[in-house]
Amino acid sequence: MHSQSFRIILSLMTIFSIAMGYLESAVVVYLREIYYPLGFRFPITPMSDRIGITEILREISTIIMLLAIGFLTGKNLRQKIAWFIYCFAVWDIFYYVFLRVLIPWPESFFTWDILFLIPMAWTGPVLAPIIVSITMILMATVILYYDEKVTRLKISWVIGILIIAGSLLIFTSFIWDLSAFLLRQYSVSAIFETDIVYAALQQYVPSAFNWPLFAGGELTLFAGLYFLYSAYRKAHIL
Repeated sequence: MHSQSFRIILSLMTIFSIAMGYLESAVVVYLREIYYPLGFRFPITPMSDRIGITEILREISTIIMLLAIGFLTGKNLRQKIAWFIYCFAVWDIFYYVFLRVLIPWPESFFTWDILFLIPMAWTGPVLAPIIVSITMILMATVILYYDEKVTRLKISWVIGILIIAGSLLIFTSFIWDLSAFLLRQYSVSAIFETDIVYAALQQYVPSAFNWPLFAGGELTLFAGLYFLYSAYRKAHIL
């Protein structure tokens, strides 16, 4: 990809992702005006089943939109995934930027939020998803920059395992506190039952984020990113 053409595409993808971040934050502003006129706090205010389902479908639609733009832009599977994670990360960061401007919220980087609802509710301080988003941007940048320079690259299974393992550790850190809360009252299978989780959320107040687990996930991801970068560099030199 010509450098000027790449810069144009990068700019357009960034603008698109920022616009999606604003759209997402606007929806949350409306919801909080209705359900949290005095400010968002845990435990969450009960919502109707219709609103709950709408929220889950909204998240699914967001992922579909980001996947679509990534797969339309990338030339191969690596680039398609890279554009997806780049747009996801920019969208997520600016979601919080616009919330801070519009409400203003969060009060600090350590303010807790409900981060995602699929396959169950993720919770954590807003600093955590921002760190993940920065990591995603770094990974996407490495892939997009070098993939045009390297015609053939075989990704080592070690890299794949590190990236998957790091992602799973981070995911586990996001569901850790709520899962511990649920397991004090229900069985393991109940953690993935929407009705039970939603009912529990109406009583749940965050206690402690598992930073060591999160840090382990981040370090594992960076190990995978380092080996990926090294593989690209080696292939480029050859």
